[in-house]
Amino acid sequence: MSDALKHECGISVIRLLKPLEYYKEKYGTAFYGVNKMYLMMEKQHNRGQDGAGFASIKLDMHPGERYISRQRSVAQQPIQDIFAQINSRINETLAAASPEDANDVAWQKKNVPYIGELLLGHVRYGTFGKNSVESVHPFLRQNNWMHRNLIVAGNFNMTNVFTLFNKLVELGQHPKERADTITVMEKIGHFLDDAVAKLYKKLKKEGYSKFQASPLIAERLNVAKILRKAAKDWDGGYAMAGLLGHGDAFVLRDPAGIRPAYYYKDDEVIVVASERPVIQTVFNAPFDAVEELDPGHALIIKKNGSMSLQEIHEPLPRKACSFERIYFSRGSDAEIYQERKELGRLLMPAVLKEIDHDTHNTVFSYIPNTAETSFYGMVEAAQHELDVQKMDEIMEKRVSLDKDNLEKILSRKLRTEKIAIKDVKLRTFITEDSSRDDLVAHVYDVTYGVVKETDNLVIIDDSIVRGTTLKKSIIKMMSRLSPKKIVIVSSAPQIRYPDCYGIDMAKLQDFVAFRAAVELLKDTGKEGLINEVYEKCLSQTEFEDKNVKNYVKEIYKPFTDEEISSKIAELLKDETIKPEVSIIYQKVDDLHKACPKNLGDWYFTGDYPTPGGNRVVNRAFINYVEGNVARAY
Repeated sequence: MSDALKHECGISVIRLLKPLEYYKEKYGTAFYGVNKMYLMMEKQHNRGQDGAGFASIKLDMHPGERYISRQRSVAQQPIQDIFAQINSRINETLAAASPEDANDVAWQKKNVPYIGELLLGHVRYGTFGKNSVESVHPFLRQNNWMHRNLIVAGNFNMTNVFTLFNKLVELGQHPKERADTITVMEKIGHFLDDAVAKLYKKLKKEGYSKFQASPLIAERLNVAKILRKAAKDWDGGYAMAGLLGHGDAFVLRDPAGIRPAYYYKDDEVIVVASERPVIQTVFNAPFDAVEELDPGHALIIKKNGSMSLQEIHEPLPRKACSFERIYFSRGSDAEIYQERKELGRLLMPAVLKEIDHDTHNTVFSYIPNTAETSFYGMVEAAQHELDVQKMDEIMEKRVSLDKDNLEKILSRKLRTEKIAIKDVKLRTFITEDSSRDDLVAHVYDVTYGVVKETDNLVIIDDSIVRGTTLKKSIIKMMSRLSPKKIVIVSSAPQIRYPDCYGIDMAKLQDFVAFRAAVELLKDTGKEGLINEVYEKCLSQTEFEDKNVKNYVKEIYKPFTDEEISSKIAELLKDETIKPEVSIIYQKVDDLHKACPKNLGDWYFTGDYPTPGGNRVVNRAFINYVEGNVARAY
């Protein structure tokens, strides 16, 4: 993706099902879980570079013995920083022990931090709040009652965080901030406290002492019931993981399946991650053995190691985020790889029309690095077109065709080159705008000598969000090659609306498609529509979420997709660019063909999967008109 876009967090959960001695004997170390968690977090590094966190719980520890460990970091390389600190602590503890103790697993479990049977990892891209270590997951809610200790980490945003905050206040709580992570954790914590208290009273009536009640509370605690009560009013996209101090764990997915979660179980481990290939790679698991957690369901692991899947919310129509397939998730997933290739293939008819089917005078390339797979699909479709052209020419000239001419036709190849090369990240240390723009313009370099003045240059990108890098860097660099035409192809449709479920896309004015639509309204004398939509959005501010409509759709309604694409090309080209520039976007219907299991498309269509989405988009439009730079959620 050419535009910088912060996005989805990643979660990792490991529950070891055997005693630690088992892993020491089989794998040579009792730190098997810690090592696997490091690998899982590194394999999801693409999902978070602002911060990372790790937490572990040891089962069956005695009072006075530490059983919860946590480490978080906002260092430049947070995952490495976390595990460097973990290793340092472990090595210090082992070095101070006798050789006998240092090799004794029971001693290690009692004395060495981070070694445990239950582990939680998180990698974070910050989309709300400051990027301080206090904002980094996992979050810990502490209590002297083991059962009431709660650790939470997730990949989520809530659209109704202020409503959730007010409900906590109504319960008598005093939350320290309005961030959705805090409000969500406190809501779970409230019902966890309530459930533990009720169980204690019940056990007391049955004749058990306080000390005797503790293990029975752990056994009887109904985690699914707690989650149903806590999540009743949540509106958002989420894959949320939690650990309870005594050893229960859960992973909960939103009812529309917006945020992803996958799990795997064998006789040694239960594992959950945000991406399937992470589990496949780290645990050498076959594709079919890794299951997707159903929307609205929770995977619940009890302290005794039993696992169950329970419905928490009635599932909504499935709207799994299509950006996971286009860009966010690792392309090594077998399904995602094929889907990305298909995205490239489906764009080819529009590309051929734009270049007048002249594959002979066209160079195909991509913007590194995540568009590479879509590029392969586009090239396969282009190669098919070239083969058709060859066959037609051979059939047309078959009577007069000699060997030399036949060889000449057959030797014609598709021209693919690595044109764009991302340079080392340039630090824009100069604050004066024109100087900064000059630095940005050199983020990408180009390969010279492979494009002729008679050539079309077709470049595929994952998506075009703001268009900033295209305008200030990529198109300028491509124009230096002096092609006849530059065709920028987006494997995603036009991004028109804010995302409020995890991706950092909150302001309408950031989207080049929105800016293009506004310019078209001005060009066609329909600028008054802006104020009409503004008034409609204002009129709904006191409505319940379920009654709010997305009126921002009316801004785009007067124009075709092609008209908006043409205006975008106009906005991204300045007077210094000599070649003709055109923009081709994926069609929404073709996106659904390529990614049939992930139909979430609200950032393209404005069709939000939860009621809170319509409120967010209207608030974003109100902010735009009023010149308010605040977030819409």
